[in-house]
Amino acid sequence: MVRRGWVAPGPEVSAFEHELAARLGTEAVAAVSSGSAALELALRALGVAPGDEVIIPTYVCDALHHAVGRTGATPVLADADRATLSLSAEDAQARLTPRTRCIIVPHAFGLAADLRALLALGVPIIEDCAQTLAARLDGRPVGSFGALAVCSFYATKLLTTGEGGAVAGPAALIERVRDVRDYDERDDLAPRFNAKLSDLAAALGRSQLARLDAFVARRRAVAARYRERLREVACVLPADLGDRHVYHRFVVEVDRPPDIVRRSLAARGVAARRPVYRPAHRALGRDGFPEADRLWHRTLSLPCYPTLSDREIDTVAAALAEALA
Repeated sequence: MVRRGWVAPGPEVSAFEHELAARLGTEAVAAVSSGSAALELALRALGVAPGDEVIIPTYVCDALHHAVGRTGATPVLADADRATLSLSAEDAQARLTPRTRCIIVPHAFGLAADLRALLALGVPIIEDCAQTLAARLDGRPVGSFGALAVCSFYATKLLTTGEGGAVAGPAALIERVRDVRDYDERDDLAPRFNAKLSDLAAALGRSQLARLDAFVARRRAVAARYRERLREVACVLPADLGDRHVYHRFVVEVDRPPDIVRRSLAARGVAARRPVYRPAHRALGRDGFPEADRLWHRTLSLPCYPTLSDREIDTVAAALAEALA
């Protein structure tokens, strides 16, 4: 690809988009420069604008809040779901208003959220598949249920282009994304973005996509070994839900402050972290999100990636057992 001298968006991007659409079970895909850009462009494709409200979980990375804010709409925080760690359908329903334009539903930490109750609310859903590409729900790939879906291909994601993302969905909506993705050579001066993905990045993404099933199989094997090694340890393990879970992270619940456990693990050479840096409502000084607070006070993400060896898994498990003893 480098030899043919094509670095800007071109045939590799087109092929990557086609392959992603097939993988996600959607009509079309637009590759973009980042997952954050994908979120904002998806919102704009749905017509989200000042005066609208968008429901998002509080227990999530800040990218969702930022993307909604950049459209001029108001982010409306909702609590976490105890079973999936994603968005609570019950709490989202309680926060609906006549100004609610859409709901962003992350499939959190690799587990496909149960979308049935959320879809039943009658509000357009944007599926955030940043951590869950290749997971399936009711036999269908995540990303194929909502009005649109977004992906992230950052370095820590299930597959990477270094930086990058995508918006997937019906062809008509994806054409809207394409229209604002690139500002150049347009007859009007309507605001647009420079949010393209390069052919270099797309070529890396295609090579990663071809290996995605192997990556996910290894992640599931890592999770299975953690379950075996942590059976007698005083922590709550993620549920084994078959092809609904691809284990972007292996999240455990502990009965003591996570920072204390994390420091104990670090002293034993193991790097663990909170699954979410801090819920958005805590940054805003709000309360009323009890499940998100509980998760923030009780959960840790253990190392989980395809190159993790069985010996390293055993080391992490032994360190956690010692830290919780």
